[in-house]
Parts: sequence; structure tokens; C-alpha cells
Amino acid sequence: MLVFSACQETAKKEVGAPEAQTSVAYAKGFEIEKKEGFQILHIRNPWPGEDIHYQYALIPQNSTVELVEEDFESVIHLPIKQLVVTSTTHIPALEELGALHQLSGFPGTRYISSAAARERIAQGQIAELGPNGQLNVEQVLALQPDLIVGYGMGPDNRSFETLQRAGIPVVLNGDWTETHPLGKAEWIRFFGYLLGKEEQADAFFRSIEANYLVAKKQLSKPENRPKVLSGAVFKDVWYAPAGNSWAATFIEEAGGDYLWKDQPGTGSLSLSLEEVLVQGAQAEFWIAPSQYTSYQVMQEASVHYAALPPFDNKKVYTFAKTKGESGGVLYYELAPYRPDLVLKDLISILHPEVYPDYTPTFFLPLDP
Repeated sequence: MLVFSACQETAKKEVGAPEAQTSVAYAKGFEIEKKEGFQILHIRNPWPGEDIHYQYALIPQNSTVELVEEDFESVIHLPIKQLVVTSTTHIPALEELGALHQLSGFPGTRYISSAAARERIAQGQIAELGPNGQLNVEQVLALQPDLIVGYGMGPDNRSFETLQRAGIPVVLNGDWTETHPLGKAEWIRFFGYLLGKEEQADAFFRSIEANYLVAKKQLSKPENRPKVLSGAVFKDVWYAPAGNSWAATFIEEAGGDYLWKDQPGTGSLSLSLEEVLVQGAQAEFWIAPSQYTSYQVMQEASVHYAALPPFDNKKVYTFAKTKGESGGVLYYELAPYRPDLVLKDLISILHPEVYPDYTPTFFLPLDP
């Protein structure tokens, strides 16, 4: 999902606590502070592990306000006419806001699944800016976008620094660090502010929020919470979602009892195979077994999988079978902005009586 593992080399600036005037309900990583003649976009903790606060000034083109640029990471002049984004999770937001025509470049275009974006790629309207995980600075400079929306894994990135010195603003998007499903989806408002489509972004988010809450209400309080296993083994280590992660939250909201719900953390757990075999003996369902799509391939990879009840009872479900035209996994791109569909998928698996005739969007049973 994160196709550009880069970060921003910039000084952390604190210019006082913002008096934000937005109704950000779930997202923890951004907010907007309205000032006379401009706005301040606040980004907090765009990667895990540090308490960081970045500020970006958003100035309408006709504004006469004068700012001290040193107070901000970047000063961004609106409206944005052309931009570069760096994660497939940004694509659905642009598509929903009718702004795909403003996307001029992307690193790793083959990972994009959106049909509308793929058509523009085929027509040469979205430039390839480097292989997955890298950004070609020269190609970006040739495009001269008004803005780059990036993301960071830490405080150091020479590419972003070079581009900012060249006069191209870089804004960090921290949607991937959000742990509540609606928190990720609310980042469409981030793009709404940058693209001058606040009302459209708000309307989209409100509709997703309403759908999500209706699904939760339909589930109500399930009498039975089936125990759920997740993850898979890699080089003798079993990687599974931590108890406070996005994936674990979905299982809880869908009426499941995740086996490692009490293990703190928002990322991944590194578990021993022995521990999983003991704990996993309680599991009724297995959600998201890494990239596996069939029982046969799983058993060929590790004979230990067959010892787990969900494998034996054919109750393993994967999102890896749902792919776009170029082979990209649709879940990585679209799921952050459609948590309502993810939740309904999982409810239909764990509590099929709630949606007896439901057709899933992402999660499907493994092939034989």
C-alpha cells in the first residue's frame, strides 16, 4: 500500500497550539486552523514513534496576506492545478473528488488499480516517476507540479529536501498511521482542503461514516464472538496485527474476538510459530493470511498451517484475490477510503445471518 518509502528531512517547528476550526471527528493526524486570509494545515505524527508537529500554510491565490515562510514547512498557493502523490491510498481520494486529471505523476504506476487512473496512465497523462520505493527527482522537476503529497517513515529524506529547495512544496500525508477505520477515511478531507473541494470531501466522508455506523448497528451486540486468527509465518516468525491496529479494530467492530486483541501496538506483532499453534487452536476463522490465495499454496509453504482449525474447516478468507487490471491488490488502494465495505465483508463472514445474500468486495474464501 505504501509505494514510496521515503521521509522528509526538515526541522520540527512548534508555533503554538492551533485553534483548529474543523470538525475532524476520527482522524488524529491532521486538522485545519482557519486564519484571516489563509489556513494552516497541521500534520501530527506522520510516522509512528515520535511526537512531531508540522505546519503548512494554505494561501488562496488572491490573498494579500504576508507570511514569514520560516514558520512553516511549506507555503502552498491554492488552487492546486497539478500534483504528484506517492501512495496508492491517495488515488481513491483524487478519483472521488474528480481530481484525477490533476495527477501528473506517480512512483510505481503499475501498482495502481483504479480503472480511471489506469486509462490516464495508458494515455501518458500520469508519468512514471521511478520504481516502487523510489522517486526520480529529475523527472519530478521536469513535471514542475504545484505540490507533492508524500509520506514518511522518519525524519530524513534527501529527495523531499531537494524538491523543496527547488520550490516544489512537499506535504506529508499520515493516513497510514491512523488506527480507526473511519480515521483513515477522513483523510479525504485533507485532499478536499488542498484541492478546494471541502464540501465534496465532507459529503463523501459523511456518507461513508453513515454506512459504517449502520453496519455496526445492524450487527448490534452479537451474543457469539467467534475467535479470529490473522497473519502468516515468514522465516519462522508469525506476523500478525497488533491489538490496537487498523486490522484488529475491524475484527472487533465486526463482532470477532481477535486472539491478540490484548497485545498493545498499532503495527505488527512478531510471534513464535509455537505460540500461534497453541493460541490458534481456539480459532474459528482466519482473516487475511498474508498474500495467500489458496489452501494448496499455503500447505506447500508450511505444513504447520494445516494444524490450525480454520484451515482444516476451510474458514480462511483473503483480500489478496481481488486485484486490479495490472495485478495490484485492490484492498491496499481502496479499503482505507471504504471502511464501510470492509466492515460489511467481515460481518458477512463472522455473522452471516446479518447479510445472508451479501456479495463481498474484498474478502473472499481461499481457493482449494
